[in-house]
Amino acid sequence: MRWMRAAGRGLLAAAVVASGYAGFAPEPAGSADRGPMTLVTAGDLTRYLDPLLDDWNRAHPGEKVTLVELPESTDESRSQLITELRSGSSRFDVLNIDVSWTSEFAAAGWISPLDRDRFALDAFLPPVVDTGTFDKRLYAVPYVTNAGLLYYRKDILDRAHERPPRTWAELARLARTVAPRHGLDGYGSQFLPYEGLTANVTEAVLSSGGSLLADEGARVTVDEHTREALEFLAGGVREGWIPRAALDYKEEESREAFQNGKLLFLRNWPYVHALAGGANSQVAGKFGAVRLPGPDGPGTSVLGGSNLAVNSDSPHRESAAELIAYLTSEPVQRRVLTEGGLPPVRADLYTDPALVRDHPYLPTLRASILSAEPRTKSPRYDQVTLAVQAVTNDVLALRQTPEKAVERLARELEDIARRG
Repeated sequence: MRWMRAAGRGLLAAAVVASGYAGFAPEPAGSADRGPMTLVTAGDLTRYLDPLLDDWNRAHPGEKVTLVELPESTDESRSQLITELRSGSSRFDVLNIDVSWTSEFAAAGWISPLDRDRFALDAFLPPVVDTGTFDKRLYAVPYVTNAGLLYYRKDILDRAHERPPRTWAELARLARTVAPRHGLDGYGSQFLPYEGLTANVTEAVLSSGGSLLADEGARVTVDEHTREALEFLAGGVREGWIPRAALDYKEEESREAFQNGKLLFLRNWPYVHALAGGANSQVAGKFGAVRLPGPDGPGTSVLGGSNLAVNSDSPHRESAAELIAYLTSEPVQRRVLTEGGLPPVRADLYTDPALVRDHPYLPTLRASILSAEPRTKSPRYDQVTLAVQAVTNDVLALRQTPEKAVERLARELEDIARRG
């Protein structure tokens, strides 16, 4: 999940308290499972969380929240958090975790199951709810969501009398033919071996109609769909419409390449929209965003974002659950978008006329989220993603054929599934 700069900040404390949150009246401190809490998150670059927690703290003086920020890097944050949880530490009560960690943390017993009835899950975009479940139980509540979008140079496609691509073949053709005529590289994404690469190859597999694992990580489903996905990506490198430089891109490197006018197409998250449209961007007013393409039409994104979970060793789990309900309530979710620039999980916000006016990508993002799927679920997700990254990296570097890579990935995932 990437943080975007806030557009502005009003501290609507009175409105927040008066908005009718069920169960948010101040509670006495010292009762069982209640008391002060610590919320841990990756670095909050926008500072939007501070006013949200200030409002909670004014209404709940006996259950005040302290914010602890880990490094912005997902891998570093995960490492530090796991170190705390493995030790049985109760230092953190509420965990703001990447959606891909939910299954691993639940299977390890680090986060507590939650009562579905305490949260307004029916008001959420349906696909995001599944990111918080494991073994048919709710372990985390979606807080912000994300789905991949295809950004494109509208000015250049208009001049070429072309529309944005809906299929892989159209993307490849335009990236191979139109981009060079304008001195651009064709297509960039997150192809460095890290979690972003796993997201990209998973999206390609899902778009082709396949999957990598099923039954909560117990069954390997790598097949011809996986081969088709790897062939598409490897073909881009081999034919040159995916530049070699993109093999070192993470989110920011790819965003900067597009924003600096070096790419015709970019796959990235919604945070790019505000930055690429800013005053320092060379493509401001010249780009658009559509759903990711697939083999025969619009493809399937993986869901990004973060979920809120409760540390199993927290002494204040009742307070923690109420804090999660507050942070996922409609008024606060509105502020998550307007003050933090992050995609909310509440469905009605995506059709709010005022929000759509200020955030014109919302309808496209909504369509992408509604067709998206969670990342591969597994209690050993840390090993799954490393295997996917290693195999895909060799394919993109043209060191291994997609056919051999599929055989290798199936073997490695079978071994992980057995140990899981």
